[in-house]
Amino acid sequence: MWRRLGGLIGAGLLLGGLTAPISAAVPSTSSMQSYYNQAPAWSGCEQFLGDTTDIPTARCATISVPYDYTNPGGPQAKLAVIRVPATGPRIGVLLVNPGGPGASAVDTVAGMAAVLGRSPIGRSFDLVGFDPRGVGHSTPQLRCRTDADFDAFRRDPMVDYSPAGVAHIDAVNRGIAQECLQKMGRGFLANVGTSSAARDMDVVRSALGEAQINYLGYSYGTELGASYADRFPERVRAMVLDGAVDPNADPITENLRQLAGFQTAFNDYAADCARGPGCPLGTDPTQFVARYHQLIDPLVTHPGPTPDDPRGLSYSDAITGTTNALYTKKYWKFLTSGLLGLQRGTDATDLLLLADDYQHRDRNGHYQPLQDAFTAIRCVDGPFPTDPAVWAAADRKARQMAPYMSYGQFTGHAPRDICALWPVPPTSQPHEVTSPGPDKVVVVSTTHDPATPYQAGVDLAKELGGSLITFDGTQHTVVFNGNRCIDTAVVDFLTELTQPPAGLSCR
Repeated sequence: MWRRLGGLIGAGLLLGGLTAPISAAVPSTSSMQSYYNQAPAWSGCEQFLGDTTDIPTARCATISVPYDYTNPGGPQAKLAVIRVPATGPRIGVLLVNPGGPGASAVDTVAGMAAVLGRSPIGRSFDLVGFDPRGVGHSTPQLRCRTDADFDAFRRDPMVDYSPAGVAHIDAVNRGIAQECLQKMGRGFLANVGTSSAARDMDVVRSALGEAQINYLGYSYGTELGASYADRFPERVRAMVLDGAVDPNADPITENLRQLAGFQTAFNDYAADCARGPGCPLGTDPTQFVARYHQLIDPLVTHPGPTPDDPRGLSYSDAITGTTNALYTKKYWKFLTSGLLGLQRGTDATDLLLLADDYQHRDRNGHYQPLQDAFTAIRCVDGPFPTDPAVWAAADRKARQMAPYMSYGQFTGHAPRDICALWPVPPTSQPHEVTSPGPDKVVVVSTTHDPATPYQAGVDLAKELGGSLITFDGTQHTVVFNGNRCIDTAVVDFLTELTQPPAGLSCR
């Protein structure tokens, strides 16, 4: 389960919408033929995964794609690909993308194959994952910041919305953007978005020797899948999109809708917590947010206690840890224990661990580059306003949408999202996608999904001419997460092309 979640911007989070390529020169078919005619050199997956005992049949390779599709003779990226053969009568390939953007599909498919190998999905499909350019095991890997840079970024609360405070936050973001440009180069950074990734996916399809693909995309993976279907409709056999990104919203509108989703999830968590003894947020629903701020606001100047970790719990990490826990009820107990530790002044380590999990920091203090990849992809996937007044107005609305994330009072000033300061222009813009054909797409949308609100799934299903399955719950994505109602409908669709019953709703 991976998430399409942006960086903190004052009271909120920012997330991009579904994108259409901005017009550019199209290379001739002959100039692309060498990419489409590749024969991958398949071998064991130890180079990417280390121990492959649980998936002995898995084979891995790299597939070349051009940095810039308008210049196919220029520099190339190498995409890491995993393929786990079907264990029974084979229907075709099932490409999986876990989202992010920035999460490794190679790692995800390795884990799925170990679990689903004997299931109808594992028997019927070669499970395939490719890490998009800049992501995971692909090269070059998109890494802009050092481990020390990440730790320093997390220590800065970034809550001062005075003119001087906003100037400081903008300077931090501008510095990160310039570091990405310096380390990755303009040619790579400018072409790292979803528009390129969708074309990459078709090169992978051809290298696999398949006329059509089946696809399962989670969260941001729905954006990649819809973009592929929009560009290559005839090459889609069946597509399942779980946790849909809004197909048309501009970045700020999408952000505000997402904030409302996280506040709903926070309210659900707080109500559940209040039913147990000793909830750190109390039992009065009107005071949940106030009690939360009483616990975390002091962290701006005094980090919380983490006896076995010298970092302490910063304000930024408390917000990040809380937000991470709202993705799934399985994490709620850790949020409660962390807040109880703050309340008692003893040990808030669980909140720090939740933040580390979200930021992909291991026990040795090393970060995976997922957050850098996330930022770089998001920033070229759509136009972001640069006018500071627009972001100040958004901050006013964000405080109303998600008060649990809001610090202090509205000042009339707010920092711009890092993407408003990005050093390369966008390569995509929001647009309505076209359907790849009737009965080819199933969208799964969760009623209280914090990161990808329910209505986005309704809208995407309509645009793609697909079926909608509703999951009544509080979590982000649900397919193959243990719900029999959802999984049965998805398996029947992927294997038999059986459409789910109209209006199907699962709990």
